[in-house]
Amino acid sequence: MKVARFYAPGDIRVEEAPEPVAGPGEIKIGVRNCSTCGTDVKISRHGHHHIRPPRVMGHEIAGEIAEVGQGVSGWATGDRVQVIAAIPCGRCQECRRGRMTVCPDQESMGYHYDGGFAEYMIIPAKVLAVGGVNRIPEGVGFAEASVAEPLACVLNGQELARVGEGDDVVIMGSGPIGCLHVRLARSRGAGRVFLVDINAERLEMAAGLVRPDAVVHGQDVVEQVLKLTEDRGADVVITAAASGAAQEQALRMAARQGRISFFGGLPKDNPIIGCDSNLVHYRELTIVGANGSSPAHNAQALRLIADGSVPVSDLITHRLPLAEVLEGIDIVGRGEAIKVTIEP
Repeated sequence: MKVARFYAPGDIRVEEAPEPVAGPGEIKIGVRNCSTCGTDVKISRHGHHHIRPPRVMGHEIAGEIAEVGQGVSGWATGDRVQVIAAIPCGRCQECRRGRMTVCPDQESMGYHYDGGFAEYMIIPAKVLAVGGVNRIPEGVGFAEASVAEPLACVLNGQELARVGEGDDVVIMGSGPIGCLHVRLARSRGAGRVFLVDINAERLEMAAGLVRPDAVVHGQDVVEQVLKLTEDRGADVVITAAASGAAQEQALRMAARQGRISFFGGLPKDNPIIGCDSNLVHYRELTIVGANGSSPAHNAQALRLIADGSVPVSDLITHRLPLAEVLEGIDIVGRGEAIKVTIEP
């Protein structure tokens, strides 16, 4: 079979590999779609401290069960499934308290285990043990199901930021995550949603699909948001971009008792921002992080896609075969797509 393996930054190879066999407690799936994201771009350029090469990449996975290992019950060949990316241990204090997104022993598909840029892959027993394999609902295609993983992360972020009825919500970043944030905020009853980006072309493309109430572009984004909100500021600001400047701007555009989600992590060599503590103090602001998703978030994301609450099919702008996965990652890196999915 063909796989796309990471060997080193700038060295990802599409090559032949033996077809795997499901061991005890495992299942093997034929990958039908594995979508790409900005993290794949980062790995391709800089590697990742959790990846020991060679490693098959890809963590937004949907496919069809091809083999069921010994001791696995409840699953059968031919079942259509979506697979989590972040794998909590299920045993530590955080997991036992229901905080699986911050499990200190978390592992990931495509990092610690071979991922979905392959014709076939093995789903480890520990994924099954934490409920990390979900049936794809009727009427949902494999490509749409693969988007459940990033939507699950978005769902976690909006739950933590308490996005709700009537809120003015600012989304900073118009990539696929930003688009999903717009749509999920709508489904959660947000009053108005504003989309911000420094990339005018991508902002225009995204806005044409998700139709925010207004777009904001330029150097004076704080002033523009304040004008749009009658000088009150936004109830929720979500920084769906790896930008310290965006995080600093978020503090200045939040309304009193506003909630700010630092959704996009910053580069590890430049993680420090300027924070006006008095803004936080006197305006009673809440700043929250957001780190991936839990198995339950993945299952809920699939339900939101299935019932039409969060449409995703039109966000998939490029569908490429596995042989063109490097081009797909480059397209994401150039900001020329909303969502690129690979179809092995």
